[in-house]
Amino acid sequence: MLTVKVRCIENQAAGINTFELVDPAGNALPPFTAGAHIDLHLPGGFVRQYSLCNSPRERHRYVVGVLNVLDGRGGSRSLHTHVRAGDLLQISSPRNNFPLVEEAERHLFIAGGIGVTPMMAMLEHCEATQADYQLYYCGETPERTGFRERLASLPGKRALIHYDGGDPARRLDIQALLQHHEPGTHVYCCGPAGLMAGVKAATQHWPAGTVHFEHFAAPVTAATTTDKDGEFAVTLARSGQSLAIPADKSIAQVLRDAGIACETSCEAGICGTCRTRYIDGEVDHRDFILADDEKRDHLLICCSRAKSATLVLDL
Repeated sequence: MLTVKVRCIENQAAGINTFELVDPAGNALPPFTAGAHIDLHLPGGFVRQYSLCNSPRERHRYVVGVLNVLDGRGGSRSLHTHVRAGDLLQISSPRNNFPLVEEAERHLFIAGGIGVTPMMAMLEHCEATQADYQLYYCGETPERTGFRERLASLPGKRALIHYDGGDPARRLDIQALLQHHEPGTHVYCCGPAGLMAGVKAATQHWPAGTVHFEHFAAPVTAATTTDKDGEFAVTLARSGQSLAIPADKSIAQVLRDAGIACETSCEAGICGTCRTRYIDGEVDHRDFILADDEKRDHLLICCSRAKSATLVLDL
């Protein structure tokens, strides 16, 4: 955990503020890469993940952009209502589940609403490294679209903002945009569920590993528990302890109940805080961030279950 001071708060658009976080003593903060996020511990006991939207070359500050979701779960409302410049907050070190693929020849960014925040750091990185990129940013109106001035300063037409006024008939034609895959191109998408579903459907023919998503919440179509959920066991390799995981509890919950420390945050398989190595067993992966190669030896204990009778964890 790190302690940071809120140096300043700036309004970027209707309901969107950026919060600049610095070390209270003026020391350098841990480095981060484009696409990374931090866990922010907020008044009221909330822990929320927010993407860093400043340049990864900056070590003196972190900047997060947050939409005040009035009908949300309360985290963004707590940040907008109770946090002021000069306050001290607890944060995690940066983690990146949405990294740029450095060997890509071209980066295609598709953002909707506040989903543009992780891409702001990506754009900074692309500009600094002279990488080829294009951003399509979907918003309802200019007044509700964050970072417009910053995007307007980019050279050429690298950032195209598409306003639809909330009319589905005027939305960006994702199917046409992604109809053809140019070799070496990777697409990155973050935004509302409808936009992300559209990009996923439109890229079914793209090569494996060239389409990347950042989820701010678990997709509503994904069930976290099902009637088929059953009990299984986990064995902790280092102690030999075995624990039963009932159908109505996650691995993380059972570990905590047994007095075994395990760090979690989102409890939905989207942040990676509880990533844990497993040694044996067949995992029913239910997260939204692990790549196929990572799933061969890691799982997220907040949401994953077992297809085998037992999982052996490297704990």
